[in-house]
Amino acid sequence: MMLILLFTFIIHMTETLSYAVRLAGVRTGKLAVALSLTGIILLISRTSNLFLAPLNGGLIGYAQRMHVDVEPQFRLMISAASLGTAAAILLMPTCVRLASRAIAHLEVAGSIPQLLKTSVTVSRIKQVSHHIRLPNRGMLSAFRLAGIPKRLLLLNGLVTAIYTIGVLSALYAALLYPEYREVAMNSSGLINGIATIIFTVLVDPQVALITDRTMKGGGDGDLLARMFVYLMLSRFAGTMLSQLLFLPAAHWIAWISPFFSVK
Repeated sequence: MMLILLFTFIIHMTETLSYAVRLAGVRTGKLAVALSLTGIILLISRTSNLFLAPLNGGLIGYAQRMHVDVEPQFRLMISAASLGTAAAILLMPTCVRLASRAIAHLEVAGSIPQLLKTSVTVSRIKQVSHHIRLPNRGMLSAFRLAGIPKRLLLLNGLVTAIYTIGVLSALYAALLYPEYREVAMNSSGLINGIATIIFTVLVDPQVALITDRTMKGGGDGDLLARMFVYLMLSRFAGTMLSQLLFLPAAHWIAWISPFFSVK
């Protein structure tokens, strides 16, 4: 169980920190390079997901054999997602500084493997402590909501909530209604697909537009920083919302399963 919680924590922390890397790319004027580093972060997240899937399957198998309710364990996973997102918010100032340096080093190194070879050394790791910055009251008070589309934040929170519980609710529905186990477990892909469509069509274009305006000098850099911070906060709110949606979503998946089952 501890491994499941650890991987869930890592997944949500790394995905949330991708905003900090993008902000560092804008501030250094090297967004394309920053996107390469973002790819590494997402690779870490997706690799963790590969380990998480069989662990969750093992938990479901245990619950079926022992006839125990694993809802508390699922809620612990959601809490781990919230903690991972909160950790990313606290680490954002530090991550922006480190990402800015990594972008500069990547330009010199010329490739990700060479960057890792030259940067991941004992002396470099010891220097990380000099770049640690935590959010302070002054920084937080400067982040006003003015200029940031509220619909963007609401949709980002909703998408995060769906991603957080999509697989978990489907697995729990399979436990509650064994007769629709196969359909319920397979529905997680459909649920996450809907979330992906919402993000791709309604969320990401607005983020890209504001970022592009800032890069061209026609936007407010402070607005971009505020937007990324509030996107992180909306992700955290989404993970909290998923605690409320987890059980209703499981029953909803079980309710629609008969319509997709093949007799």
